[in-house]
Amino acid sequence: MTAVVNKQGATMKTCSSGASRSNTWSASLSLLLLLLAGSTGSDSLGPLGSYLVQASDYPVALVAVEHARGRVTHDLPIINAVAADLTRTQLQRLQLDPRLKIKPNRTVRVSGKSSAGEVQPYIVKRTNADLLHAQGITGRGVTIAFLDTGWWNQHATQTNIAGRNVVAQGYDAIDDKPGAGAAQDKYGHGTHVLSIATNSAVAEDGTFIGMAPDAGRVVVQAFDQNGAGTYANTIRGINWILNNAARYNIRIVNMSFGAPPQSYYWDDPLAQAVMKLWQAGIVVVAAAGNEGPGAQTIDVPANVPYVITVGASSDNYTPTMSGDDFLASFSSTGPTFEGFVKPELIAPGGHVIAIMKRDSTIGREHPAFLGTNKYLGSSYFYMSGTSMSAAVVSGTVALMLQANPWLTPADVKCRLMSSAHPALTTAGTLAYTIFQQGAGEINAYDAVYSQAGGCANIGLDVSADLNGAQHFGGPANQAADGSYYIMDMQYPFSGQPDSADGYTWSEGFTWSKGYTWSKGYTWSKGYTWSQGYTWSKGYTWSKSINWADFDLTTPTSISSWVDQE
Repeated sequence: MTAVVNKQGATMKTCSSGASRSNTWSASLSLLLLLLAGSTGSDSLGPLGSYLVQASDYPVALVAVEHARGRVTHDLPIINAVAADLTRTQLQRLQLDPRLKIKPNRTVRVSGKSSAGEVQPYIVKRTNADLLHAQGITGRGVTIAFLDTGWWNQHATQTNIAGRNVVAQGYDAIDDKPGAGAAQDKYGHGTHVLSIATNSAVAEDGTFIGMAPDAGRVVVQAFDQNGAGTYANTIRGINWILNNAARYNIRIVNMSFGAPPQSYYWDDPLAQAVMKLWQAGIVVVAAAGNEGPGAQTIDVPANVPYVITVGASSDNYTPTMSGDDFLASFSSTGPTFEGFVKPELIAPGGHVIAIMKRDSTIGREHPAFLGTNKYLGSSYFYMSGTSMSAAVVSGTVALMLQANPWLTPADVKCRLMSSAHPALTTAGTLAYTIFQQGAGEINAYDAVYSQAGGCANIGLDVSADLNGAQHFGGPANQAADGSYYIMDMQYPFSGQPDSADGYTWSEGFTWSKGYTWSKGYTWSKGYTWSQGYTWSKGYTWSKSINWADFDLTTPTSISSWVDQE
């Protein structure tokens, strides 16, 4: 449970030119008290910025900030931290405490993008989810939490196939307000994502528009009317989800947002909170990001090795044909800086039709994409991005968990990967590398009926990662010519399956001689980067990739708008 704490910070009144002598003395006394408390200079009069203050235990962080007279704004016990507004002097005092880790409260944005063309709903048929719906597998009994910009309570976003309300709860992590009506979506992104995963409306061809139309929905708003958020608000939303998961049967969390990595995943507060969800048995689906096509462009929290990271494909505006599909150019590409192969798979993310309010920020800025072709009216909008792809996968996971409710997050990840279909050339070689398409494009029907096991997150230990006992690096590395490959291969990965070398798509994702997909290699067991693969060749975190140098005004990827593909 979240502790209730006193959040009063030190304040003082300023006096105008017409103030009385008593007010002047009062202001002077307040300033003197602040000086005696350790504050110096004019920076005491206002906060320098918002920071995350973390310790080994939550009370240690809280008491330290209160003792320094910082203003606590967010309780974040999920990562043993608080967010606080600090002056420069308060920050300097806290930095002297060896028990504390202090990081700027970064901005985070959602990962969606928008283009004209003939558009029809296609994701349900393209993934074969319609075959599952015909069998009664519709996500019933499974709840998805959407950590996003909120929701618009239009009929198809609120109800299941039978017309019953299935929005279990809502929470506004920005203003710390619970209630199903608290998370109002003024930006439009959250409603669109929720609609892709769970829309219960029926298209003209008789199929459902959403992947899991009977799934329960919990809406957590951490991003504002411009798609912008902060680490503090996002982590507070995750904290609420973790505390309420059992109450609302939350099995899946959709995270269609991201920010550029600024540290190793295990040092990142947002990544730590996400790992807590995975540790608790909750499936986390994360958008890879819209920063492609360059390598090493995977966002946080999609760079967390445990989670299911999703890139984007497009049907090329030909929903009944698959031969001309392609990987979206904006889709972020791996490997991660720690050497993990990401994304795990790709899903439809080009010009996806879903619900959005006309007067939302996105709707007002891009009216051409509302009510396309008069197909579904003014409440529908089409948009591109890995946000959309993540929602497709979240809906698929709900179908998987209805059919097999005992699956663990690692089981789900394994079956999604083992049932994915890689894009191949006419010659039978990979059309895209594993760092672009992962295991291939999702197939919901095959994922539900997959019997695969033990092929994901092998060698990783989330509990050891969280308590600092052990951290992990993946098998990917960079050759002298700039190409990326899997370590212990004799040559850079060329995208040509070869069963003799053990990295075929169909046999457990063993990319090379026993290196199973997503297997973690601790830095101490012979796979350290110091043995010829050091980060010093352009990849050291000390070269502009660290928390201390982060610009709080730098935009990140929740609303990085991309043209339709």
